[in-house]
Amino acid sequence: MDSADVCPALKVHLLPTGSQTMSQALQALQEEQARLKMRLQELQRNLRDCPQDKVPFPVPESPLVFRGHFEEGKAMAKSVVSHVRICYPLPGGSALVTFDDPNVAKQVLQQKEHQINVEGFRLRVQVQPLELPMLTTIQVSSQMNDQRVLVSGFPAGLKLSEEELLDKLEIFFGKTKNGGGDVEMRELLQGGVMLGFTEDRVAQHLCQMGQFMVPLGKQQSCLRVSPYMSGKIQKAEVRPQPVPQSVLVLNIPDVLDGPELQDVLEIHFQKPTRGGGEVEAVTVVPPGQRGLAVFTSKSG
Repeated sequence: MDSADVCPALKVHLLPTGSQTMSQALQALQEEQARLKMRLQELQRNLRDCPQDKVPFPVPESPLVFRGHFEEGKAMAKSVVSHVRICYPLPGGSALVTFDDPNVAKQVLQQKEHQINVEGFRLRVQVQPLELPMLTTIQVSSQMNDQRVLVSGFPAGLKLSEEELLDKLEIFFGKTKNGGGDVEMRELLQGGVMLGFTEDRVAQHLCQMGQFMVPLGKQQSCLRVSPYMSGKIQKAEVRPQPVPQSVLVLNIPDVLDGPELQDVLEIHFQKPTRGGGEVEAVTVVPPGQRGLAVFTSKSG
């Protein structure tokens, strides 16, 4: 085998010849095995004695603004918090009106019920402030999983689909001659692949070996295997945060179609005589439908 094909972290032990007898070599290997076993037991004791890492951290406050986007037909019982946005469920017969000036929204909210004049009749609607659930503090615990490993170090430009990559890793690490075992779980993560095994010893053994030459497509890749750390949210504090530029309009009757109703609402809420002002966006959810109003940070 060419030296370039040997993974640099692998250690190869050669049996001595010549003056040293085979029994001496065997004794040396047994002593080394006993030393490694004691070291493994020590590490396992330290891991058991070590408490789970609990990492509380405050969530920085960030003003939120409605960008005029919503998704129809989404059945959501609660608000959904993601990494970069908050989706607020809008019921049928409602509208979200966003003003350029937060002071205009305050003036509009001083009158809880508004009468909107339309040709031949009047619409009676209610307005209320909009509050979003905001995380203020999250406490996360982390723990090493005894049956899972993280495989990383994939070369750039690897021309394999997700399924092909997972299949090749399962084939390689599913073989006992490679130190692996029965793979029961696999998942592509950002920067690596998680593999789960049916037996604890397999994951421990692979982490001890550390690096492997794995055939991926037409090339041999030196991949790293490390312990898999799982995280769990232990505590989350939530408080409502008002959206100062937006108001929620409710109980809109089913008398106008969507585009016409949107125009009527915008005309009404931009009139200074109604306490209104410059309207930035109007989103209408007709009766019988549902929608999600998407809010993002002003810097996003």
